[in-house]
Amino acid sequence: MSENGSEVPVRQTGVHYSVNLHVRLENVPGVLGRLAVALGQAGGNIFAIEGFVAKGPILERDIVVNCADVAHQDEIVAVAKAVEGVELLDHFDRTFRMHEGGKVEVLPLCPVGDKDDLSMAYTPGVARICTAIANDPAVADTHTIRNNTVAIVSDGSAVLGLGDIGPKAAMPVMEGKALLFKEFGGVDAFPICLDVATPEELIETVVRLAPTFGGVNLEDIKAPGAFQVEAELKRRLDIPVFHDDQHGTAVVALAGLENALRIVGKSMSDISVVIGGLGAAGVAVGKILLQAGVGDLVGVDRQGAVYEGRDGLNESKQWFAENTNREKKQGTMGEVMAGADVFLGLSGPGLITADDVRSMATDPIVFAMANPDPEIAPSEVEGLVAVMATGRSDYPNQINNVLAFPGIFRGALDARASDITEGMKLAAARAIADSVTDDELGPEFIIPSVFDKDVSIRVAAAVAEAAISDGVSRQ
Repeated sequence: MSENGSEVPVRQTGVHYSVNLHVRLENVPGVLGRLAVALGQAGGNIFAIEGFVAKGPILERDIVVNCADVAHQDEIVAVAKAVEGVELLDHFDRTFRMHEGGKVEVLPLCPVGDKDDLSMAYTPGVARICTAIANDPAVADTHTIRNNTVAIVSDGSAVLGLGDIGPKAAMPVMEGKALLFKEFGGVDAFPICLDVATPEELIETVVRLAPTFGGVNLEDIKAPGAFQVEAELKRRLDIPVFHDDQHGTAVVALAGLENALRIVGKSMSDISVVIGGLGAAGVAVGKILLQAGVGDLVGVDRQGAVYEGRDGLNESKQWFAENTNREKKQGTMGEVMAGADVFLGLSGPGLITADDVRSMATDPIVFAMANPDPEIAPSEVEGLVAVMATGRSDYPNQINNVLAFPGIFRGALDARASDITEGMKLAAARAIADSVTDDELGPEFIIPSVFDKDVSIRVAAAVAEAAISDGVSRQ
C-alpha cells in the first residue's frame, strides 16, 4: 500500500531494464525519503545508491532503479523529476550504456617499444614464421592466433527469442558470447555475423574464413539449416565445430539430469523421458541422452508425439523417430507425459500444465528450459515436482550454456583437437555434474553456479582427456 492507501503496482523488475538516475538533492530531512517512496510507489526497485556522507547544502548522487520495461523506465524518470527538493541532472539505460562501443577489444600480446621489437614482431622477422608455416602448416596452430581463437558465427536467423533479426542485430549476442569465452575459458573469440541467404552460403563463407581460427562456434542459426551447416562444416574442416544452441544446452541438461537422478534415486537406464520441442536444442538433447543410456525417450512437437511412420517429419525429426519412442506412443503432450519420470522442455511458455505434471511418475523431474518464459512456471508445480530447473537466472537450477562452451573449447584447443566428439560432450557433462559435491547437492542445487570458474577448468581437463581417448588430439 502507498501512503494514501492506494495499491502499489507489483511489477516484475530486472537489472536488464535498470536506469541510472543522477540527481541533485537538497540536504534537508525527508528529501531522499520522498524520492525513495515515490520510486517505490511507481513500482521501481532501488537496486543501488552511491554511498555518501551528507555534507553541504546539496548532494549529487547516482541511484540505480530496476524497472519492468522501457515504458516503466520512462515513468520512473518522470517520477524522479517531480519530487520536491530533487533535481534530475541526467539519466541513462544501464544496459544500453554497457553496450556502447561494443563489449570486446583486441589487445597486443607482445611489446613493440623499439625497432628491435618491431623487427621481430613484423618485418623482417615475421617472414621467418611465414616460411615455417608454409613448410609445415601445423606451425600455424602454435605460432598464430589460431592457437587460442574461436569464430562465433551467426547469420542472425534465430536470435534468442527474437527470431530472424539479421546479422547486424545479432552482433550484441555474439559479442556477449565472446566476452563469456574470455571470462570463463580464457579463449579469444571473435563475433562473425554473416549476411547470407542460405545455409550453403554460410558454409562456403566459414570454410574460407577457417584458416584464421582454431575452432568455430555456431550460434543462433535456425533449424533445420543449422543441422546442415554443422554437419557440412564438420566434414570439410579439420578444426572443432560446435553448435552451442544444440550441444551446449544438451551437455548442461545432461549434467543437471544426472544430479537430479541422484536426488530421486533413479538410474538413467530405467527412466522414461519426454522432450517437448524438437528444434535444434531438443534434438541434440535427445541424442546426448541416448548416448548416456536413457531408458525410454519420446519427443513431442506441435503435431504431437514423434514416431516412426508419422507424416510431416523433416530430416532431423525423422532421425529422432527412428531412434526413439520404441513403443510408438502417439498423442498430445499431456497424453505422452502420463507416467513419465522426466520432462525436458525446449519449446515455449505454457506448453504443459500442473495436471500434466501430476500425471507423471513418482518424484517427477521437470526441466522447463524455454527462455525467457519457461514451459511452466516453478510456482505452478511447487510441491508437485522432486526437482525443477529452468533456463532463467532468477530461479534455482539454471540450465545455462556458459557452464559448457568455454571449457569445451578450452579443452579442445589445449588438445589441438580436430573435432568435438560425442565422448568429449559426455565428458563435459560429467565434469559439470561432478562439480556439485554430495554436501551441496539438493533439489535447488543440481547445477554449479555459472560464476564458479573452477567448472570450466574441470570441463577443459575432461574434454582434453576425452579428445586424446577418442583419437582426435594432435598434441
